[in-house]
Amino acid sequence: MTPKEIFLELLKKDGRPERLLDQYEALYLSFGDPISRYVNEGVGKGKTAVNKWGVTVTWPEDAPGSIPVHSEEKTVLKDITHWRDYVHAPDIEAHCQEGWDEFRERKRAKCGDDHILCGYMATGMFEQCHFLMGFEDTLTNLYEHPKEMHELIDYIADYRIRYAKMLIDNLHPDAIFSHDDWGAKTQLFMKPEIWREFFKEPYRRFYGMIRDAGVIAIHHSDSYLVPILDDMVEIGIQCWQGILPENNIPEVIRYLDGRMAVMGGIGAAIDRADAAEEEVRAYVRDVLQTDGPLGHFIPSITYGIKGTVFPHVDPYIDDEIAKYNAEVHIPHYNMPVTGRKYVLKPDRSGDDKGTADDGSSAALRQNGFGEGVLADVAEALWKGNKSRTLHAVRSALDEGHTAQEILGGGLIRGMQKVGDDFTDGNLFVSEMLLSAKCMTAAIDLLRPHMTGDSAEQLGRVCIGTVKGDLHDIGKNLVKIMLEGSGFDVIDLGSDVSAGEFVETAKTKHCDFICCSSLLTTTMGEMGRVVELAKEAGIRDQVKIMVGGAPVTQSFCDEIGADIYTDDAAEAARAAVEAVQS
Repeated sequence: MTPKEIFLELLKKDGRPERLLDQYEALYLSFGDPISRYVNEGVGKGKTAVNKWGVTVTWPEDAPGSIPVHSEEKTVLKDITHWRDYVHAPDIEAHCQEGWDEFRERKRAKCGDDHILCGYMATGMFEQCHFLMGFEDTLTNLYEHPKEMHELIDYIADYRIRYAKMLIDNLHPDAIFSHDDWGAKTQLFMKPEIWREFFKEPYRRFYGMIRDAGVIAIHHSDSYLVPILDDMVEIGIQCWQGILPENNIPEVIRYLDGRMAVMGGIGAAIDRADAAEEEVRAYVRDVLQTDGPLGHFIPSITYGIKGTVFPHVDPYIDDEIAKYNAEVHIPHYNMPVTGRKYVLKPDRSGDDKGTADDGSSAALRQNGFGEGVLADVAEALWKGNKSRTLHAVRSALDEGHTAQEILGGGLIRGMQKVGDDFTDGNLFVSEMLLSAKCMTAAIDLLRPHMTGDSAEQLGRVCIGTVKGDLHDIGKNLVKIMLEGSGFDVIDLGSDVSAGEFVETAKTKHCDFICCSSLLTTTMGEMGRVVELAKEAGIRDQVKIMVGGAPVTQSFCDEIGADIYTDDAAEAARAAVEAVQS
């Protein structure tokens, strides 16, 4: 079979491909179409530019793609209630009619008849929202301004549909390869029902138009998406590219039962400068043996484009897949899973966080907060209800509670439950952000009452994303949870050098240095932080915490850092335990 024939076989419920595909072997991604060139004029590796949406984007040299830059001046959408005054989709019909014939002929010639020609569409509907207004505002506005968010998402969907139609009419692709990350490594960014309310129908329109045109629908999302697997099938996605190992791939394949192919499984943890050949091969072999025999699976790096960040890693992946394919295999569609525990997480979407409630004592008892005004404070914050949180704080002050009692017995207690529920998968990033807004507003209300001992913090933290990395979403979540747990946090932002971390910790008498990294190319800066802390003579006084998608406990141990955690809530708990031990 040709790569194209194997890919098409994988899309059939009872398909029987003769071997595993080697990563992107079957897919030819056609970058640089006339629309993309127009919208992203000036955007490129090592550059910062403003695209036709008005979004400032930067592309670090070692990053696989560009990311938005947000500040008070640069953020496009400053007020969701007047979004039409700020957001203007590029007029692609007026500016992108020329150059298609040459582009189509060139891409079709490079693709050939044995591969799938893919129209490539980055920055999906959710991503376009947070490119325009920022990640935190996007998620909280889904709760606080649902009408305007529905309007904005529909507006973006209309643009995406026009873009896809022009690609189909002019490129004549076999498939549309569309990006939109809907979650983090271990959970969705929002409740499944919130995703369904705001994004399911716009995407049904988008992929419905593509499927009606006889074109294959491929969706990239290197996220945890188990709770919406059925929805992805319903809206027309035929291949999910980017599936992370955290999705429990064997159980996902069994559950889907041929309704959607999955592509990925080889995570960023193996894409490192120090990744040895033996380590890469063992990792890939485990993926192949565990996921490959179940069918409807394409092993690949989870990134939404071909190739690893560190070039030496890719050949080992390719060669291990070739060796696996050269062996004799008997298709085994009920293969027992050994060595790892695979259980699909349920769709935990039954709680009422972020919604209106009557604030009854029965609701308080149900959520484990007990009764009394401090319990009211904790429960209101946990629910992300700012007006009720502030009302409860005022009531606590009126009853004679000190600011410290309200902070520790109400606010911090509520944030601790937020953290526990977030780690357990019962709450999502959007709910955590709503609670953080409550915390900030409540602290502002209490600040005039904080004097002497009541203003004391658990400790002081300096936090930032390491040099060369501009991703700050994970860092911001850790900051929120640390502040909610009672720490004084100095946010250094992103692209922070090791020297700046250490100098801040020394001059501001910090108890913790917290370093975040999303790119494997920047992880080495964390080791530099440890070394500089030793040279500055503060290593015994400061604990160094590391985290981020590619970071592991073994890496933490290797560089001599003190604490590694894999989510924001656990980071806060670990810091509290370190202070109290």
